[in-house]
Amino acid sequence: MVDWYGVRTMKLDASVVDFARAPFLVIWEVTRACALACVHCRADAIARRDPRELTTEEGFRLIDEVRHLGPKPPLFVLTGGDPMRRPDLADLVRYAAKAGLTVALTPSGTAAATRTRLAELKEAGLSRIAVSLDGPDPATHDAFRRVGGSYSWTMRIIEATIDLGLPLQINTTISRITLPHLEAMARRVAEFPLTLWALFFLVQTGRGANLDQVTAEDCERVLNYLYELSLTSPFGIKTTEAPHYHRVVWQREEERRQAGLPTQSVERRRQLRAPRSVGDGNGFVFIDHVGNICPSGFLPVPRGNVRTADLGHVYRTDEVFLQLRDADALLDRCGRCRFRAICGGSRARAFAATGMLMASDPLCAYDPGPQVEPLAGS
Repeated sequence: MVDWYGVRTMKLDASVVDFARAPFLVIWEVTRACALACVHCRADAIARRDPRELTTEEGFRLIDEVRHLGPKPPLFVLTGGDPMRRPDLADLVRYAAKAGLTVALTPSGTAAATRTRLAELKEAGLSRIAVSLDGPDPATHDAFRRVGGSYSWTMRIIEATIDLGLPLQINTTISRITLPHLEAMARRVAEFPLTLWALFFLVQTGRGANLDQVTAEDCERVLNYLYELSLTSPFGIKTTEAPHYHRVVWQREEERRQAGLPTQSVERRRQLRAPRSVGDGNGFVFIDHVGNICPSGFLPVPRGNVRTADLGHVYRTDEVFLQLRDADALLDRCGRCRFRAICGGSRARAFAATGMLMASDPLCAYDPGPQVEPLAGS
């Protein structure tokens, strides 16, 4: 699963989207087939394509629904598995681009993503490529991806993306395994002309169910490190399944104001991160390879299927989606927290840890105390 908040490049602004009406981000898992065997894979990807996948024509109908979700079309991401395993991928990109959607792609680090094929996708209207890099060198990345040579193929995709002039995003997983390499990773990604560095904080679901997450204290240190990095970084920095980064940014900016130090301008903040949290079912909707509509890929709780239900109707009216967008429905620490409206915690992680959608996010170190706090900024 991915994050796409390079507002300056994508010409989209989460601050002006009514998440009760339409999502900011729609991700379609076009296939679950993938040649990799990554230890953290939320999809638990398979070797061959599932015959139940949405067909090309069903994909076109889905694209039509996505285009009409709201007055401003959401960002549309084709993911997997490995989307390069679909022979009709260029047709899907072309149809979506002609419909007026901004289309992004997350190819796996394999030989399937050739320069020729990437050039075909650019010609079809592709707007951005995101690749996963989970280690600063071949040994650490390939160990995490469980396929020798994955790092080399990822570098070839990065080089081809840069050569083709497509905006580049790099996704990195934060887990107990990758945490020791974080600063080395920051130095490595800074070597590329990035639009966005997206850090995915592990949710124990799919193949990653038995992997160790970082601790809440480690997470807090990472989020503060990312804030410091964002002050000078030329590329955007965004977290997935760690929405409390918005709380850290708010706190750090407030500290700077009180100390009489300059804060980041509104335009700078928009260039570097989404102006508001985009989370599971809240500005975000995910369609899996067989058409199931879920709040996110990390929260695989099907609430309908695009073969039989209208995507917009499910997003706007389904009881689970409504609950996920209700900050007052949050429980325990998240429910008492003053940042509940701008953060809300990872609903996917809370569900994976407790089986309850609105429970507290165990990866957040902030303690609001026993009483409900007034909302930040009120």
